[in-house]
Amino acid sequence: MAKLIKAEGKFGGKKLILEKGRLADQATSAVRAQYGDTVVLATITASQQKVREGVDYLPLLVDYEEKMYAAGKIKGSRFVKREGRPTDEAVLVSRLVDRTLRPLFDSKIRNDIQVVISVLSLDPEANPHFTALIAASAALVTSGIPTLYGPIGAVCLAEAEGKAVINPSKEAWDQSEVNLLVAGTRESVNMIEAGGLEISESKMVKFIKRAHTEVKKCVNLILEFEKKCGEILKVEMIYDQAELPSELKDKVDQFLGDRLDQALFKVKKLDRDKGLTALRKELIASLGELSEESEKAVEKRFQTRLEERARRAITEEGKRVDGRKMDQLRAVSCEVKALPRTHGSAIFQRGLTQALSVVTLGSPGDEQLLDTMAEEGSKRYFHHYNFPAFSVGEVAPMRGPGRRDIGHGALAEKAIIRLLPEKEEFPYTIRVVTEVLSSNGSTSMAAVCGNSLSLMDAGVPLKKAVAGISMGIVFSPDKKDYQILTDIQGIEDHAGDMDFKVAGTADGINAMQMDVKMEGLPLELIPKILAQAKAVRLKILSEMKKAILKPRKDLSPYAPRIITLEINPDKIRDVIGPGGKMINAIIAETGVDIDIEDSGLVMITSNDKEGSRKAVEWVKNLTREVKVGEAFKEAKITRLMEFGAFAEVLPGQEGLIHVSEIAPFHVDRVENYLEVGQIVPVKVIEIDEQNRINLSCKNLLKLKPLPPSDKGHRPPGRSSRGFDRRRR
Repeated sequence: MAKLIKAEGKFGGKKLILEKGRLADQATSAVRAQYGDTVVLATITASQQKVREGVDYLPLLVDYEEKMYAAGKIKGSRFVKREGRPTDEAVLVSRLVDRTLRPLFDSKIRNDIQVVISVLSLDPEANPHFTALIAASAALVTSGIPTLYGPIGAVCLAEAEGKAVINPSKEAWDQSEVNLLVAGTRESVNMIEAGGLEISESKMVKFIKRAHTEVKKCVNLILEFEKKCGEILKVEMIYDQAELPSELKDKVDQFLGDRLDQALFKVKKLDRDKGLTALRKELIASLGELSEESEKAVEKRFQTRLEERARRAITEEGKRVDGRKMDQLRAVSCEVKALPRTHGSAIFQRGLTQALSVVTLGSPGDEQLLDTMAEEGSKRYFHHYNFPAFSVGEVAPMRGPGRRDIGHGALAEKAIIRLLPEKEEFPYTIRVVTEVLSSNGSTSMAAVCGNSLSLMDAGVPLKKAVAGISMGIVFSPDKKDYQILTDIQGIEDHAGDMDFKVAGTADGINAMQMDVKMEGLPLELIPKILAQAKAVRLKILSEMKKAILKPRKDLSPYAPRIITLEINPDKIRDVIGPGGKMINAIIAETGVDIDIEDSGLVMITSNDKEGSRKAVEWVKNLTREVKVGEAFKEAKITRLMEFGAFAEVLPGQEGLIHVSEIAPFHVDRVENYLEVGQIVPVKVIEIDEQNRINLSCKNLLKLKPLPPSDKGHRPPGRSSRGFDRRRR
């Protein structure tokens, strides 16, 4: 067993303990991190085997594993008790860690590297996302795997009573108007994830700076931990060897010359792609017979020259490949009611990026049930994002949503969710799906805009319109010069150093996400980036208003209608009935959906007006409280007794017609004048202390003795079938 090494510090009022040498000894490195009672095990493993064929990228895989036992829970499914595919929440945390760690590696590494983060114990008061990031960073620096920068620290930050709260509890996090997760080195920030409700740019900058002070403390703790580990055996890595001989490299550079500029600098992406494809083919042909390996190296050199030229044009010449200024937005167009029978739809297009967003409204019963390690409950609004291969002109199998789809969908959802009406005002379940039809940069922000437009088109009373934009930055090779880019497109994303997404209203930021391809972003640049992003966000909102100014007053005729009723909570059991008998009968008879909350809020959903009317009347009758003096024209006799008859005046509510209240004359036998199933008019004459209803049909009904029964005398209160069976 390896020597046990520990380091500890304090963050947000709780102790953070890093430990190595007790668990998972066969991983390249394993660190157990404990924050409060939250315990996370982060392992990192680098494959020493031969590089897989066809890999031309850093093969880093990050998995965040939610273990239900960590929260003392057994999976809720009746049939599957083992953890299955990761939840969306787990995928989002995996992406957080990936986006934070990836810039630390040399992109030429071709070893398979896997980071697995397992939550072993969950304390609701101690944030597991913070713990996961710190554990992963500590595992990396003690693994012997070479990195370019680091280590990184991280912190979660929320707001309470105007003050920043470091690593808040889940409850405080959910209630805060600002949710911020920041990671970075001691000098800069390399990952930001933020959500909120119209947070001003100045306040966001203030909170990021506050978070970075804690990030630096985390870095110092990890460096102390690394020092305690002593000398670490370096892992031998395999690097990309696809390099051209200098003679062939010179030929490639000489051939490209001015030809590269002629193909690269085009206003339209399709013209640019066509020109670059043709130039690539001409280059390969000009070099004569090449081996497969050499051809790949030529392709790589071509791509490198292309990105270098784009970077140099931006930083040295102030020139973008499509001719735009640094702060210029591409042409924007917006269309609502794009589809005839959906509940709401919109197409948002910015340059060649095009997103179709579609809204579906459902009953409260359509809410998504949540059963994760950290929470249980339901979700009434969700945004799903799809990125098919055809959107970039490629061919690929349709495998369902990947991590990127889930991440972009969640970001657009975060930008909108705090502006939706409360359930009491708008009780519908809301699903928005964004289909990316064409992509040339920042489809996630196009999804935000399409999401907002389609919700207003559907008549969802969204409080304000929301738009988003992706900002970029490009540094010169010596890092002395830079340009901040508005509305980055695909090539600028690949060649640039940052992707900074900002979404919000005209009055503030609702969602933000940043990742980089370098060591990190200097803090002093963040105010400039956010100011430039706000200016263009206002322009997009102005274009969106041309398509639809505010939410429609009426829902689509194809959307279901929800009628809400407030009933006495004590009457809920009357609507449901024993074993759900009553509510199922209403649903079967009227074709509606019925949802009832503990507060007594009843929601009846249907596309059929007549069905809704019947269901509403039924529920009202079931929950209506009878009053003395009230008359009912159609009470149904349900039981006969020696002392009178019971009649149902409302569904589930019976009253007694005493024998003395049946007629204005003496009634010797009840069954001589009334029978089960008979409809009679009655009046409520008394409700006693036990809420028993007493009725009278005296003077309301002209009674005559009933004709004799064919089966002879039947004792009151017995059915004919039961009497005959006992007699036999």
